[in-house]
Amino acid sequence: MTLTVSAVPVMTSACHCDGCKKMSSSAFSLTAMIPSEGLEVQGEVVKGGVQGPELDHFFCTSCKTWMFTRITGFEALTNIRPTLFNTEDPEIQAWCRPYIETMAAKRLPWVTTPAEHVFEAMPDMADFSELLKGFAERG
Repeated sequence: MTLTVSAVPVMTSACHCDGCKKMSSSAFSLTAMIPSEGLEVQGEVVKGGVQGPELDHFFCTSCKTWMFTRITGFEALTNIRPTLFNTEDPEIQAWCRPYIETMAAKRLPWVTTPAEHVFEAMPDMADFSELLKGFAERG
């Protein structure tokens, strides 16, 4: 299984929802949102994890690692797990730093992140374009 990314993230996030915590076996999941055309998948993937009509989570068929998520209605973006890549690379380190934090109401009390914007639930779609713009301006 090989993932090739040819696009930079349009936003990064940390999610504290129960599903992300379970699937990542951690206190939260990290996401780098990339344009879908910037992801090439070589090999087979399987859908798994927390299921719902609005989300498809994709896992490696060999090691069962959660690799990426596609959200219904947002087909232009794919949410990849940035820690799958070489985290010693400064560019990938930036992909791991969350710009937004979602589902903070579910955050474990001892968890902190460097996110610049924190949302108790998911951000309103009306806010999403401004968040994308702010992330792009940050560089």
